[in-house]
Amino acid sequence: MNKTERITPEMIESLKEGEIFVFGSNMYGNHAGGAARFAVLRFGAIWGQGEGLQGQSYAIPTMEGMSNMIPAINRFIAFAKEHQELRFYVTAIACGIAGYTPEEIAPHFKDAVNLQNVYLPLSFWKVIEGK
Repeated sequence: MNKTERITPEMIESLKEGEIFVFGSNMYGNHAGGAARFAVLRFGAIWGQGEGLQGQSYAIPTMEGMSNMIPAINRFIAFAKEHQELRFYVTAIACGIAGYTPEEIAPHFKDAVNLQNVYLPLSFWKVIEGK
């Protein structure tokens, strides 16, 4: 499977078994808005859990700054690498309520480029591939 086949859909309404919705959170797990709220309503995100696998979702804290977010992204990538049986649909984390741009966030996912089970938003692929 090539990279262009690993684009996170713009809108994810449902997931199959083994598919995971990856969303931006805050470290307190206050999933009140954006993709985090959607993850609670649809994919089993747990109120009060700010990072990690929860139901069919995986939270990456994005609201506490880059110094906190980058290690969390790296932990996610390590988790995805260890769980090849799962397919991770990464949303454009931190590019909504957190206020970052794809140019600021996408480069931190470069270590996920060769993981066949990690799908990235088109906006992230464009940055990573320099388009």
